[in-house]
Amino acid sequence: MLTDAVVDQYLRRLGVARPGRPTVEGLFALHRAQVERVPYETLEIQLGRPTSIDPADSVRRILAGRGGYCFHLNGAFAALLTALGYRVTWHVGGVQADPSVPAGANANHLALTVECEGRRWFADTGLGDALHEPLPLDQGTYRQGPFTFGLAPSAAEPGGWRFSHDPQGSFPGMDFRAEPAGQADFLARHEWLSTSPDSPFAGPSCVLRRDAEGTDALRGVVLVRTDTTGRTESELLEPTDWFTALADVFGLTLADLGRADRDRLWRKVHTAHLSWVAARSREAAQVTAPERA
Repeated sequence: MLTDAVVDQYLRRLGVARPGRPTVEGLFALHRAQVERVPYETLEIQLGRPTSIDPADSVRRILAGRGGYCFHLNGAFAALLTALGYRVTWHVGGVQADPSVPAGANANHLALTVECEGRRWFADTGLGDALHEPLPLDQGTYRQGPFTFGLAPSAAEPGGWRFSHDPQGSFPGMDFRAEPAGQADFLARHEWLSTSPDSPFAGPSCVLRRDAEGTDALRGVVLVRTDTTGRTESELLEPTDWFTALADVFGLTLADLGRADRDRLWRKVHTAHLSWVAARSREAAQVTAPERA
């Protein structure tokens, strides 16, 4: 359980006043604040510094001005909600990164449900470009900003649920099991995600945030804004521009990183981008080669 002092620090980080009794209105305000101010980010993995997913450690990480991915973000958010009197349940989930990958709860995601005012809610601050506010745990379609989401019983996890992302989103969907889960259910998957060269997090760095109008995403050096007006994209090829975007768009000043770590992070991100550009060029050349012949 978080102490009152830590809860107050967390709420200040979110820019939210301490609520009274648990209410749906309060839950929504907390959820919005977290996804707007605490970004989804994998920068520590780029630096080769795996992190703990103990909720207390994740809370300390957020209070220090950093973000994380689902295990950190939802673990910390669940701890905050619990300290404020909400009834929160962890669930084993699985993000389906591509339609060619079978759906199912393979423990690559921590999902949350919250009971409040006689109703269950699907709350998830760890899906990057997905929820801005919780969804009622009822089958249906839900509009938030430029995105339309779906929630339905899971075909892959009997008794569980399937969250379907908007086609503009970064993944097709996520399934989660009905039964409660705990930290131990995610340790092995977290270790693989944070250390394996085959992990998707070993690829280009990823930083995302949500707001009421849309989402911001920085993948490698490519900054994308998607909202109700459309999509804008820019390449940040200078380190000053890249670090400025992290601070101004995502609130990541990276004050915990010294000059050497910042330089190392930029070199890795920029080198990965150049490799990606080269690979795209080779693919394009292979496609056009038969036409020239």
